[in-house]
Amino acid sequence: MGMNMEFFDRIAEFLPDACFERPPDVAVVLGSGWADALIADKTLVRIPYADIPGLGAATVVGHTGAFWLYERLGRRIAAFCGRRHWYEGVGWEAVVFPVEMLRRMGGQRLLLTNAAGGINPALRPGDFVILKDHINTVGINPMIGPVVDGWGPRFPDMTEVYTKHLRDVLHGAANKRGLRVMEGIYAFTSGPVFETPAEIRAYSHIGADVVGMSTVPESVFAHACGIQVAGLSLVSNLAAGISPRPLCHEEVLAATSGAQSVMAGLIEDFITSC
Repeated sequence: MGMNMEFFDRIAEFLPDACFERPPDVAVVLGSGWADALIADKTLVRIPYADIPGLGAATVVGHTGAFWLYERLGRRIAAFCGRRHWYEGVGWEAVVFPVEMLRRMGGQRLLLTNAAGGINPALRPGDFVILKDHINTVGINPMIGPVVDGWGPRFPDMTEVYTKHLRDVLHGAANKRGLRVMEGIYAFTSGPVFETPAEIRAYSHIGADVVGMSTVPESVFAHACGIQVAGLSLVSNLAAGISPRPLCHEEVLAATSGAQSVMAGLIEDFITSC
């Protein structure tokens, strides 16, 4: 059991030499509906996921599915527009490929974004939550398997997965723009089903502020590899049992679409300040 290294080798061999000329200053993984929340001065590489050997197109509506290496204000940015999820059944390799490619490119900073359900009663749709910790409700993670050189120790410490300095940068960007923001804890579920009201009550009791189906596998893997991680959730809806209506993905997409310009500004401030 464990990830197939040949999967990553094929992708690294396929990517143009420009990807490895110099390390990106920062990488960004964009969640549902945020593919357009980026501003580029110069595109160096742009490749659809469907064209990358073994990866395949994103299957979730709202995830564009493309790797984009670009320059902005003198900085080199590796952007993964959309992500693969554990619930798609594609294995951990596809889920963590952005992190492994960043590691191979020599990058040291990663911003993971997502749309999440709000659990904390202080939250409302449109708020941002800067992740300070997470709860893995699934009980499995991509580090299971043989020890791989470069992926950290057998038992990686998870005391501070989300780097305080990067959290401070996000706070500064949000405050500059007058946004409602708080630090919080993200509960990771496998999906693709939304959570039940009873599950949400349980997550609330153990300290979760938001809930979603992504981000934690990538953050665990990145932190183990020595990469600095920041996590940012947009509260797209209230969680089950809190929301007065049934949950649906369309509500998530509507919320993220409405936050495009705000997210673009936050990412801009982050990549120029971290």
